[in-house]
Amino acid sequence: MIEARGLTKRFGSALAVDHVSFEVAEGAKVALLGANGAGKTTLLALLSTLLSPSEGEATVAGHDLASDGSALRASIGVLTHRPMLYEELTPEENLRFFARLYSVADAAERIEELLRAVGLWLRRDEPTAVLSRGYHQRLAIARALLHRPPVLLLDEPETGLDREALELLDRLVLHAPGLTVLAATHLRDRVASWADGVLELERGRLLAGRKGARASGVAAEAAR
Repeated sequence: MIEARGLTKRFGSALAVDHVSFEVAEGAKVALLGANGAGKTTLLALLSTLLSPSEGEATVAGHDLASDGSALRASIGVLTHRPMLYEELTPEENLRFFARLYSVADAAERIEELLRAVGLWLRRDEPTAVLSRGYHQRLAIARALLHRPPVLLLDEPETGLDREALELLDRLVLHAPGLTVLAATHLRDRVASWADGVLELERGRLLAGRKGARASGVAAEAAR
């Protein structure tokens, strides 16, 4: 479902992602670990087409990073530690806007379903700007799931979430059957509760791919 071969990103003379190769199976939940500056965010940006690779290739949900970017973007949901919402719009208006972008056919029903699921239905008509950081993250979770993507790319998704919101993240995303998830996280103590496998980066290089509950969840070529 996610496959990278020699994926590399240079910024000048600095190698942010250094010839990374791995595979994530359909339906697997994989944790992406590493210290700050290890290359996790850059790798996710490459896989979501926010950045173009300097070398290497990748496919996500069967779509090639270089030649099929539009279809790839339609097949992924992205969640970062910065929600990037339209503050002047209400939660419902935010989701309507993105539903139009993704051509969600049952937009009204899907929006209500998700706003109820993340606990924002009763606050759907308030400006997003007045909501707490935790509610911003809840709305961002709803946005990532809005178009029913088969793959989710998450960058520190637990940031700003209280216990109840973490339970929502687990239920809607990290434990959701069928979804393929690659999630960068610094909360190592939570990884065992949701991840099928682990990828770990250090200075842009892949150190390990440790298989978890499902042997086919993740395979990787460690840096040499």
